[in-house]
Amino acid sequence: MKHALVPALLAATLAGCASDPVQLESDKTYRVEWIGERPLIDRSHLTITLGEDGRAYGSAGCNHWFASYQRDGEKLTFAQAGATRKLCAPALMEQEQRFLEALDQVQRWDVSGIGQLRLWPAAGKPIRLWPEEG
Repeated sequence: MKHALVPALLAATLAGCASDPVQLESDKTYRVEWIGERPLIDRSHLTITLGEDGRAYGSAGCNHWFASYQRDGEKLTFAQAGATRKLCAPALMEQEQRFLEALDQVQRWDVSGIGQLRLWPAAGKPIRLWPEEG
């Protein structure tokens, strides 16, 4: 009896997980891990939050950024982003510029097989993100 119960519970648990697809959530902060083909500079912190009101914002590594966005199913586009004007180390400023330019190119989103959020441009590699904990 015990041996039959364990596989049944495991199957029920896995079926429950399979029925809950990962979705892009509003008012949830996502932490950027890669911009296109390049990972972030160690200890830099870039984020994206999509507000319910159609405004996106976050940290670009050095400055705070903001832009309006539109989402329709898997389609996702950002208006040109604005940012505060703090100056940081040249490498961080270059990364920040790449990030803001990549946001401007986003056309759609999806979730990878490992649950990572990906924001895709028309051509090239995506911005890859994880939900921020806490």
